[in-house]
Amino acid sequence: MLSLELSNNKVFAADQSSKDVLKKGSFGYESGGKLYLYPEETLYVMDVRNAECKSKGKVVSFEEMVGKFTKSKKFMTKYFTYKDWRDRGLIAKRAEFEYKSAERPLAKKYPADVMQIPKYKVHGIFFSNDLVTVADGTDSAKKLYEDFWFGQFGSYKAADRGKLNKFDAYETVFLMEKKILSLRNATKKDVIKHATARRHDFGKLYEAYKDWREKGYVVKTGFKFGTHFRIYFPGAKPVNNGNEWIHSKHVIHIFPKESRLLISEWARAIRVAHSVRKTFILVMPGKAGKGNVKMDYVLYHRKGGEVEDPETDPPKYAMLSLNEEEYIGGRELTTALKDARERKLELIIAIADRETAVTYYKVRQIELPRSDHEYYEIDWIQP
Repeated sequence: MLSLELSNNKVFAADQSSKDVLKKGSFGYESGGKLYLYPEETLYVMDVRNAECKSKGKVVSFEEMVGKFTKSKKFMTKYFTYKDWRDRGLIAKRAEFEYKSAERPLAKKYPADVMQIPKYKVHGIFFSNDLVTVADGTDSAKKLYEDFWFGQFGSYKAADRGKLNKFDAYETVFLMEKKILSLRNATKKDVIKHATARRHDFGKLYEAYKDWREKGYVVKTGFKFGTHFRIYFPGAKPVNNGNEWIHSKHVIHIFPKESRLLISEWARAIRVAHSVRKTFILVMPGKAGKGNVKMDYVLYHRKGGEVEDPETDPPKYAMLSLNEEEYIGGRELTTALKDARERKLELIIAIADRETAVTYYKVRQIELPRSDHEYYEIDWIQP
């Protein structure tokens, strides 16, 4: 049995045998010839490894030990995520653990083209209550759809069933800025005013829409997938040579730094995207701000089928522990991402639900050439 000693609110291995076993399992830190354990490590070996802890010769129960941390912020959430990672046979160390770092690519590069649209001239009528523009059935209106996938000509997935092209508010503003579309009954300012009255974050969404569109991506509504947009890589058109519909592989959700979102709702959108085999891209427009959040753990994973060893290997991830009932803000997430990058680690967001089951999401930065915004791929993973 592992033996621990509690003295002056610190826990350490009580004998050499326990010290050797704990050290081999990458528990604790050495100081003054003793191996001390952090609170989550103490609870873990008492809970899972049946360690016995004594204070002045008296056994300290698990309940007595855990009761010492009831006023520590999110203590049990962090313990549940720590325990889950350890239960998988992997190693987690406190974020302040001094480790050997490694140079590894932390960002994923996306391609980018320069959109060049011929000087088409299209006229349309804007319907303010519907936030849609209906354009005449000229060759230019049809070409915009066929060659650049602006609007919806005819009917959805049946362009031959109709003679008009329809643009949503984002497409309307974009094409007006490019001097391609003019409206018979409204100005660009009118369109933006009506769209912003309908949804206050229209400006933020349009920033992301424009950024991707100008780099050659096709950006369409993501309504069916619970996100703001779905995107297609440069060169995509409504149909391919086999006349089969092209399916998007990425969806975009805009998360302004000043906004806050319930964790369970945030996770739901990611899982929906994953269930339909689409990559979830988080957009964080605007300048970075400061948030009050810190990493909880650095995580060691597997290498060549073996568990990484803190003595010889660099960690792979930084973990942020959350629970399903809390909110996360854009600034907090930005701070966490920046912290992970400075540590040269990828970010893992670990969410503990009410049954203490933990779900993991890996966050990886996207490099989109010539962009001033922050973009991240978020994938549900099973360690």
